Amino acid sequence: MLKLIVFDVDGTLVDSQHLIVEAQRRAFSEHGMEAPARKEALSVVGLSLPDAFRRLVGEAGPIESLSHSYRKAFQALRIDPDYEEPLFPGMAELVERLHRRDDIQLGIATGKSRRGVDHLVDKHGWERWFATIQTADDAPSKPDPAMLLQAMDEAGAEPSMTVMIGDTTYDMMMARSAGVAAIGVGWGYHAPGALFSAGAVTVVDSAASLSELFSGPLDGSRAGPVTQRLAAS
Repeated sequence: MLKLIVFDVDGTLVDSQHLIVEAQRRAFSEHGMEAPARKEALSVVGLSLPDAFRRLVGEAGPIESLSHSYRKAFQALRIDPDYEEPLFPGMAELVERLHRRDDIQLGIATGKSRRGVDHLVDKHGWERWFATIQTADDAPSKPDPAMLLQAMDEAGAEPSMTVMIGDTTYDMMMARSAGVAAIGVGWGYHAPGALFSAGAVTVVDSAASLSELFSGPLDGSRAGPVTQRLAAS
C-alpha cells in the first residue's frame, strides 16, 4: 500500500537552475573567488548550503560566509523577473491531481530553507496540500535519511508505504537509507544513469510518464503502474 509521496523541489518540481547558478556566481564574486562551472554548480543542488559549499571549496574554505552571501543573492534574484523559478512542465497538474486523491498524502523533502519553501507554497496556492514539509532548517542535509524519517513520522507512514521522487543521487541515497523506494526524474541536475546507480527503482523522462505511474490504484487491491513497479524492485 502506498500512502505517502514525497517530492524534492529544485530540479524536480521547480526549474531553478538559472537562479542557483547566478546566486552562486554572485556569492563567489563577493569573496573575490572564481565561481564553479555550471555543471559543477548544479551538481550540489539538493544539499544544504553549508554542505554544498563544502563540496565546492573544501573544508578550509569560507563556507559560512559563502552561504550567507548566497542567501542574500538568492533573495535579491527571486524578485527579479529575469530569474523566474517556473515549475517544470506538467508538474503543477500532477501535484494538483495527487492532492485531490483521498488515498495518499503528499510531502516535501528539500535542501531549500523553510522560507524558500513557504515562498513556493504561497506562490502556487499549495497551502495545506502537503501533510509534511522537511527543509534544510529541519534536518541534516541529504543524503542523511532524517528528512524522510521525520516525514514518515508526521504522516503516519511506514517505509513500505512511502515513495521519494527526486532528481539527484542525494535523493536516491536518502530514500535508500530510509528504506523507501525512490523514483528519479530525468529532467533535473543528475544523469539518469547516476540515479539508477544510487538506487532509483525507475527514472521517468516527463511529468506525463510520472503521472502515469500514479494513474492506478495505490492500495494493492489490484496492481496499478506504481504498485507493479515497486513490487518488482
